[in-house]
Formats: sequence, structure tokens, C-alpha cells
Amino acid sequence: MDVVALSKMQFAITIGYHFLFVPLSIGIGLLLVLAERRFYKSGIAEDMAASDFWIRLFTATFAVGVATGITMEFAFGTNWATYSRFVGDIFGAPLAAEGLFAFFLESSFLAVLLFGRGRVSKRFFYVSTWLVWAGSLLSALWIIIANSWMQTPAGYKIVGAGAARKAEMTNFFAAGFNPSTLPRYFHTIDAILMAGGFIAIAIAAYYLRHGVHTGFARKTMATGFVIAGLTTVLMLPLGHWQALNVSVTQPSKIAAFEGHWDDGPMPLGVVGYIDVANSKTVALAIPGGVNLLAGDFARSKSYKGLNSFAPQDRPPLQLAFQTYHLMVLLWGVMLALLAAGWYLNRKDKLADKKRLLGLLMWSPVLPMLAIQVGWAAAEVGRQPWIVWGELRTVDAISKAVPAGEIMLTLALFVLFYTVLYVAWGRVVIRMIKAGPMAKKGVE
Repeated sequence: MDVVALSKMQFAITIGYHFLFVPLSIGIGLLLVLAERRFYKSGIAEDMAASDFWIRLFTATFAVGVATGITMEFAFGTNWATYSRFVGDIFGAPLAAEGLFAFFLESSFLAVLLFGRGRVSKRFFYVSTWLVWAGSLLSALWIIIANSWMQTPAGYKIVGAGAARKAEMTNFFAAGFNPSTLPRYFHTIDAILMAGGFIAIAIAAYYLRHGVHTGFARKTMATGFVIAGLTTVLMLPLGHWQALNVSVTQPSKIAAFEGHWDDGPMPLGVVGYIDVANSKTVALAIPGGVNLLAGDFARSKSYKGLNSFAPQDRPPLQLAFQTYHLMVLLWGVMLALLAAGWYLNRKDKLADKKRLLGLLMWSPVLPMLAIQVGWAAAEVGRQPWIVWGELRTVDAISKAVPAGEIMLTLALFVLFYTVLYVAWGRVVIRMIKAGPMAKKGVE
């Protein structure tokens, strides 16, 4: 494998591991805010124990998330040095803001949650949970601003030529709130909160199935169904908004997502595959379905097909098509599972359904997998550009790092991250088995 492929693989694996923990920490952050709010109002020991339980889970996840994110920063200066020189003037602002305004906010008030119980007022402690969660949301915003600029660059000009060519910011707000920032941010955060809801459901299902911590489990199950249900339904308009944005700003990406070859109305695929060798798509699809979703009920609008783009300007078609459709399919599975679980829980029959509880225990795999393949679709669909229309991925790598060194570090990263992930899993499973532990004498 060449340096480009290895560099892409290394970064994909690094960010894939890291992004296992980002949705978990933000999703659990909302759960701890809601748990502390309940304790702030009730003052009873069981509610404080529930809040402390979520704080412990959040802290373990946050710590590993920070550790797995550091290597990406180094990769910008090693494997992707040419890219860093090109975008340095643009990326400097959001990445610095993420560290100064988001990470410090989150980590500072996390210290209050870890050591401040009984040392600060209940109100200050409660507000601190909101600030920790707000810090995680703000951190996600700055990172998505940076990534969105790569997808739809704005507020910049190109200076220099050859090796000295780079993007220079001309308008901070235009660059920060480029055409895809807001739809991508809300789409991503909604998916993350879906994962948080399913985590609550899974933990509650575990307790109900084993007949322990049932009071906590019933409250948590109800909370999980509300969060997961609302965000899953909300994903329809937010996903639609994001898809419309892609159809306008990245025509080759949307064409790859739907396997659309010839200019004209675009079909909406359900399942299928792309026959790249024969330049055709074999799929169960709704003719002109994308037009219908865009409000073009006459299906008169023409979308560019893949044949309008040179082969070297197309993304990896099969991977883009399959990851995109798998993401959509997973959404349908989650909606069906939530509907069945919510109905039985509302009828107070869920605790008796051992098989369904067992299925719900594994349900967070669905949103986590959907998030991973969704990001894969977004990033693969952007290829061959690392900065859309300005810098190709093949031109963004460092010319000084040989393939052998990348292979070695890739193997070491996989080994280290696997050990770290297993260690985190063991700690979290131990916490979940122990459950919320109430303290006596709480008022």
C-alpha cells in the first residue's frame, strides 16, 4: 500500500476510535444533567446516587476521549504536513477556540462534579453539570466548524503558489458559519443524543432483566425513551436539511450516495449496489425520489450525474453508496425498536419481556454504528478532495514520511487503542454492575 492509502487508513482508524467516545460523553452528559436536576429538586439520596452514577460514567468516558484525540493533533503535523500548511490560517482559530473556550470550560467544571459535592452549594453544583455539558457541545461545534470548512470552504482567499500555496482567512464569520456548518452540527448533535438515549435504555434494561436497582431503572428507561424517541423523530427534518445542503454544495457526493449516473431527476435508493465496471446502479429505488424530498413534485429539476464528473473527480462510489444507505437503514431499525419498547413500557409490560430487554441492552450499537458509517459517508463522499475544490487528498500528505513508518505507527495505534478500549470497557462495566449507590443522611 502506498503512503496516501496508509495515511488515510491511519487517520480513519484514529478518528474512528476517538469518535466512539465523543457521542458517549455528550450523550451521557445530558443524562447527568437531568439526573442532577432531579436531585436538586427532590434532595433524596436515591436521586443523588443516580447523578453520581452518571458523573462516574461521564468522567471515565471523557478521560479516554481526550487521550484518543491527542494523536489526531500530531497527525496534522506529521502525515498531513502539506495539508496543515494549506489550512493553518483557517484552522488555527476554531481549534484554539475549542481548547480555550470549550475544553477548559468542560474540564474545569468537571472538577467541581468530581470533588465539589458537599463543598459547594447545591445550586452551584447543579449549574456546573450544565456547564460541563455546554462545554462538550461547544467543543463539538468548533470541531464541526473546522471540518465543515473542509467540505464547503468560505470566507477565504488563496495566496501564494506551488508549495507556498495556502488558504488565508478573509472573513471569520463566513468561514465559521460556512454553508454546511449548521446543518452538519445539528444533524451530528441529534445523532449523538440519540446514542445517549439508547445508552440510558440499555443500562435500564440490564437492571430490569436482572431485577436490581429497579427504581433507578424505571426512571432511566422512561428518560431514555423520551430522549431517544424525540431525537430519532427529529432526525427526519435534520437529515433532510443536511441532504439538501449536500445536493446543492457537493453535487458529486450526492450523486455517489444515490448511484446517480446521468443528469436528470435523481432516484432515492433503498438498498442495492453500484456496478462500477458497467457504470450503472442496481437498486430498489423510488424514481425521482430525491426531487420529491426537495419539494420538486413535478420531478423537473435535473441533478448532475456521475457521468458529468471525470473519473478522477468521483469519490469511491461503492463505499459512499453503502455507508450512506446503511446509515439510513439503521435509522429505520432504531425507530421500530423504539416504538416496540416504548409501547410495552407504557403498558408496564416491558419488565417481563426478557428477550426484548436483552436486545435493548445491545441497542446502543445501532446509533453508534450509524454515527460511524455516517461520518464515513461524509468523508469518503468528499474525496478526492481534502478541501473541497481546492486541495486534493493525494497532494495533502507529508512527503517526508515513508510507508514503513506509517505501517508501524498504524499497528501500534491499533494495539494501544484496543488495550485502552478494553480497559475502559472493563471499568465502565464494573461501574454499571455496581449501579447507583445511595448515601444515607442526604437532604
